[in-house]
Amino acid sequence: MRTAPERHPAHPLAVVRNLGILAHVDAGKTTVTERILYATGTTHKRGEVHDGTTVTDFDPQERDRGITIFAAAVSCAWDGHRINLIDTPGHVDFADEVERALRVLDGAVAVFDAVAGVEPQSESVWRQADRHGVPRIAFVNKMDRAGADLDAAVASIRDRLHPAPLAVQLPIGAEDDFTGVVDLVRMRALTWADGSDTVTRGPVPDELREEAAGRRRLLEEAVAGLHPGALDEYCATGTLTARTLAAALRDLTHSGDGVVVLCGSAYRDRGVEPLLDAVVAYLPSPLDVPPVRGLHDGAEQERAADPAAPFVALAFKVNATATGRLTYLRVYSGTIGKGDAVWDPGARRTERIGRILRVQADRHARLDRAVAGDIVAVVGLKSARAGSTLCAPDAPLVLEPPGVPDPVVSVAVEARRTTDTDRLASALARLAEEDPSLTVRTDPETGQTVLSGMGELHLEVAVEKIRREHGLEVGVGRPRVGYRETVARGVSGLVFRHVKQDGGAGQFAQVVLDVEPLEDTGDGTPGFAFGSAVVGGRVPQEYVRAVEAGCRDALAEGPLGGHPVTGLRVTLTDGATHVKDSSETAFRTAGRLGLREALRACAMVLLEPVVEVTVTVPEDAVGGVLGDLAARRGRVTGSVTRAGAAVVTATVPLAELFGYATRLRSRTQGRGTFTARPTGYAPAPAPVPVP
Repeated sequence: MRTAPERHPAHPLAVVRNLGILAHVDAGKTTVTERILYATGTTHKRGEVHDGTTVTDFDPQERDRGITIFAAAVSCAWDGHRINLIDTPGHVDFADEVERALRVLDGAVAVFDAVAGVEPQSESVWRQADRHGVPRIAFVNKMDRAGADLDAAVASIRDRLHPAPLAVQLPIGAEDDFTGVVDLVRMRALTWADGSDTVTRGPVPDELREEAAGRRRLLEEAVAGLHPGALDEYCATGTLTARTLAAALRDLTHSGDGVVVLCGSAYRDRGVEPLLDAVVAYLPSPLDVPPVRGLHDGAEQERAADPAAPFVALAFKVNATATGRLTYLRVYSGTIGKGDAVWDPGARRTERIGRILRVQADRHARLDRAVAGDIVAVVGLKSARAGSTLCAPDAPLVLEPPGVPDPVVSVAVEARRTTDTDRLASALARLAEEDPSLTVRTDPETGQTVLSGMGELHLEVAVEKIRREHGLEVGVGRPRVGYRETVARGVSGLVFRHVKQDGGAGQFAQVVLDVEPLEDTGDGTPGFAFGSAVVGGRVPQEYVRAVEAGCRDALAEGPLGGHPVTGLRVTLTDGATHVKDSSETAFRTAGRLGLREALRACAMVLLEPVVEVTVTVPEDAVGGVLGDLAARRGRVTGSVTRAGAAVVTATVPLAELFGYATRLRSRTQGRGTFTARPTGYAPAPAPVPVP
C-alpha cells in the first residue's frame, strides 16, 4: 500500500480537490471509494460492500440492501493534496442526492463497468454533470470480469455520452489475467502481483511495446486535434512530450472538450493509485473553477475562492442525528470559525456556528475553522435547509440553490396507533427537511397523509427509516403515480369577468384569454408560458403580472382529475378595469378563475409518467420477459446480446412497474435484473366505459 505524505499541512487551495464518484448502480462506485481510502492510508482495512463493512455505506439500510442510498462525504490526502470526496447513489430513485452533490463539486470520477459500458443511470448522471459543467475523468472498472473490454467501453462513452474519450492506459492481460496497465503518458508499465496492493513500475513489456507505441500515437493525434498548444508542438516535432501531453489533458478536462479514461479493478486493488494520480493531475482545484455567482439586491455578484474574501457557503445536505443537527456546507469564499455568526438570507435570520467538523462518513473530526474550498459539516444551525445560502452578515449574497425534481410516486401513510399520530407527523417533517425530493401533504378529500417521492424504492427507504429510527409502526397504502394534465386543443377569446361587491371597496377585473398547447421542449414536461397581447394600456402592467400569478395558481388542479396542469401557453389578449374597484388582488382572482373556466372548455389529455427500462436476462427467458413488458403497456426500443445475456430496453408507464422486480425474478429464476430511469410523460389511455 502506498501512503502519500501530507506535504502541505495548511492545504492551500491549489492542492484541494472536491470531487464526486458517479456511476450506474453496481458499477463499483463504493468499492472505488473504499480502495481510495485504503490506498491513501485513511483506513487500514479494506471495506467490502457484500460484507457491509464499507465506510461510506454506513446506514443500516445501505448495508442491508447492498447499495448506496445517501451521498456520503469523506476526506483523504494523496501526494500532498487534500481530496474531499462524495460517494453518490447510483439508483435512479436517489438522483436528487446526486444533483445536490454535483452542485457543490469541482470535479468527478465517472465509473463504468468494463463489460456493460455506459448504462442507463450512468448516462443520466453524466447529463446531470453536463448541466452543472463539472469536469470529469472516467474509470473503467471491473477489468478482471469475463467479457471486460476497454475498447468497447470507450466506444460506448463516445457513442452515448458524446465527449472525446482519451484513453491514457492500455490494459496488461485480460479478464482473470488482468495484472496492470501501461501508462501511455509516461510510457511505463504499472503492475500488481496477486495478493499484493503494492504497485510495481517498470518498462513496457516487449509483447506490448508496439501496441503501446501505436496507442500513444493515436492519443497524441487526438489531443493535438483538440488543443491548439499541443497542435503547435505536434506539427513542429511530430510528437508530444509527456509534459505537454499531461498539460493538454488537464486543459481538455477542465474545458470539457475531452475526458481522460483510465481502467482497473478496484475490488482487486488494481488501478487505484494511477486513478488518484489522475485526480491530482487533471481535475481542477477551487482556484481553477469560475468564481461563484449570486444575487444581492437584484444585481449579480461574484465571489472568488479566496479565504480573505467575505464568507459565502451553500448548504447541500442536512442530517438529523442522535447528537444534533448536521448541516453540510461547501465554502466558496471566506473563512468561518467556531462561534462565528452567519446570515441566512432565505430565512432572514442570523445563525451561529456551534462546531465545525471534517466529515469521514459517519465519523467526524473537529476543526477550528473552514476556509474557501472546504466541504465540512457544522453544528448549531437551526433554519438552514438543503439549498440555503450562508454568508457574512455584512456582505449578503444569495446563491442559486440546486433544483428539486417533482415527485412521481405517492403513498398514503398512517400510524398504526392513534397515539403515535403526532410522532409520525414530526418524523415525516424531519424526513422532508433532510430530503427535499420528499414531500408531505394532506389529501383534502380523504384527510390521509400522503408521502411523495422519486420512486417506489425511495418511499420504501423513507418509511423504513421512520420505523427504525423512531420506533413507529406505520401503515402504507398502495403506491400511486403523479399524473399531469395538458391541453390537446385550446380555446381563444374566452371572456371572464370577476365582480365582487359586499360592502366597502369592491373587486372588478375582466380578462380575455387565449389558451393553446405548448410545444414539448424535449423532457416530456413542456411546462407553462404566459404572454400579453394587450394594446392601448387597457390592462396596466402591474395587473398583467397579477393575471399571470393567478394563472399559475390555477395550474395546481386540472379539470380531469385535479392533477397539476402542464404544457400550455396562455395569452392575455384584452381586459377591462374599473377606476375604483380594480386591484392586483382582483386581477389575480380573475386570472385563476378565468383559466379554470378556459381549461374546462379545452380538450384536455391525461399524462402519465413513463420510464426507460433496461432488463438484463438470460437468453432463454427473453420471450417471457417481452410478453410481460407488452402486458404492462411497454414499447420495446432495443435488444442486444452482451456477455451471454440479453439486454432489452423498453419504455413503460411507471404505474405498470409496481411489483415488477418480484415478477421478473419469478420469470427468470432469480437471474433477471432491471433498472429504470424517468423519460418524461406520455398520454395515458382513456378509461374503458363501464356498460
